[in-house]
Order: sequence, then C-alpha cells, then structure tokens
Amino acid sequence: MASVSVYNMEGAQVGTIELSDSIFAVPVNEHLVHQAVVAQLANKRQGTQKAKTRSEVSGGGRKPWRQKGTGHARQGSIRAPQWTGGGVVFAPVPRDYEVKMNKKERRAALKSALTSKVQDNKLVVVDSLALAEAKTKEMQKVLTNLKADKALVITAADDQNVVIAARNIADVQTATVSTMNVYDVMKHNTVVVTKDAVASIEEVYA
Repeated sequence: MASVSVYNMEGAQVGTIELSDSIFAVPVNEHLVHQAVVAQLANKRQGTQKAKTRSEVSGGGRKPWRQKGTGHARQGSIRAPQWTGGGVVFAPVPRDYEVKMNKKERRAALKSALTSKVQDNKLVVVDSLALAEAKTKEMQKVLTNLKADKALVITAADDQNVVIAARNIADVQTATVSTMNVYDVMKHNTVVVTKDAVASIEEVYA
C-alpha cells in the first residue's frame, strides 16, 4: 500500500496514512483519462446555437428581377446567402454534444487520475480542514502552509466555510467526494484531501 504523509493546517507533518492500492496505485490508463476529460467538456456544452438557412429567413419568395436583359447578374431570391440579410450557408442547428462513457470506465479514469497525483507527489492529505469562519485569508494561509498552489480541495462533506473561503482564490476549487471528477483532478497542480475524504473515497470506489 502507498504511504503518504499527513499534515495539519499549519503544514507540520503529524503522521502517515496508508492508501488503498486499488484506488491510489492502479496502472495509469492515459487513454481513459483523456476520454473522461473529453466526455466531461463535451457534456457541458449547451448545444443551443441556431441560425437560419435561406429557406427559413422571412421573405425572398419572389425573383428580384427577371432572368435576362437587366444587366444584373441573375438572382433567384433576395434571401440567398450572398445577399445582405440572406440565409446562412450550412447554418448551425441545436444539437446534443453528449459523449457517453461507461460507469466502470469513468471510475477507472478517476482512479488513474488519483494514482498519477500520488506518483507525482501532488496529493496532500490533511488531518482536518476546519475553519473557524469563512475567510479567504484563513484558507490562503492553510494552502500556503501546505505549499499547495492551483489546488483542488476535496472534503468528505459539503463544508460551507471551506467553500466560501476558497471560492475567491484564483485557481483553487473545492469538491466533495461525490462531486470530484477526472477533469478537476487533472486540471489542478495539487489535490488537497482530508483524512475523512480519503476514507470516503476508499469506501465508495473500493
């Protein structure tokens, strides 16, 4: 089992913790991680864009001038794409960008992402993350003590003090065990996770 140091909020080492090999020491599957990130970003897209083609733009039913004899180039409709106010060629229509991914693949991708953070020594375990009040300054002090920049902070439950204190710090994001995902884990340099959250992760993903 992989063993990592446990720190307190002052940044001092207070012990070690054994991490489950089935989650934090799996063979890293880069393809699955890439697939999970692509799927997540694609599924965030609204897909509500719409523009009108020449058949949908109002008007243009009559030929603007006769075919021959005017000196003008021949035209069939004032709503053809080359006209101002005309339709759009190959106009976008609402579509679903969803990329499907199997549940087992998603879980395997998350385990690979967490394993890569452990291998890079970018997973920091804290014994607890209890802020007396929701102050950005307090949260910044904790992250500085832990030498964690551009961090994803994972807690076992939704702690509003932590969420509010962290939300105004650039490149810092909070998540719970149920909301953490591959994209956020890979996007941030450091993953700061509480001991309780590690226990929850091992319980959910074992």
